[in-house]
Amino acid sequence: MARGWPATLSDGLIGVRPLVRRDASAWARLRTENLEWLGPWEATLPRGEGVAPESYGATIGALRRRAREGTAMPFAITWAGTMVGQVTVSGITRGSALWASIGYWVARSHAGRGVTPTAVALVCDHLFTQVGLHRIEISIRPENAASLRVVEKLGFAEFGLAPRYLHIAGDWRDHRLFQLLREDVPDGVLHRLRHGSADS
Repeated sequence: MARGWPATLSDGLIGVRPLVRRDASAWARLRTENLEWLGPWEATLPRGEGVAPESYGATIGALRRRAREGTAMPFAITWAGTMVGQVTVSGITRGSALWASIGYWVARSHAGRGVTPTAVALVCDHLFTQVGLHRIEISIRPENAASLRVVEKLGFAEFGLAPRYLHIAGDWRDHRLFQLLREDVPDGVLHRLRHGSADS
């Protein structure tokens, strides 16, 4: 099994745990109920790149294969034990790079409660300490105010703009790029979220 996987992490009522096949019904319900909320930020495949997996089974199967290979970590976000969203670590690269990227979503019913920043902080701390990564990257559409608040709260530094970076909601979209280095958070990302940075 890949280094640092599987992992279950928590802070009070908020937790992350491996996404599993039995989450299928909860995942499908959340995606259906939050279609309008999540739709503008959903990755799509450009013409000629095949067909995106239609079923949860196909999606989780692919993610779990990548987890076994050590290139991804698919987490369910939970509130009091109930699934309310997802954090996915992808592109885990070892060797001289030691970095990965993170994507996330949460149900509209739990937005604004600090669930997403806490879940992402838990995962970042795990990646820095248990997985041994040096750098974490998050890319966000400039229009996604809710997601931009997450990186702001966690102290990610913006380092560029990637024009037409990802195919989302049917077209190529610009993304703002953010990163966090392990040396940026000597006391941990969750600690920074709770107490703020030294210079804030």
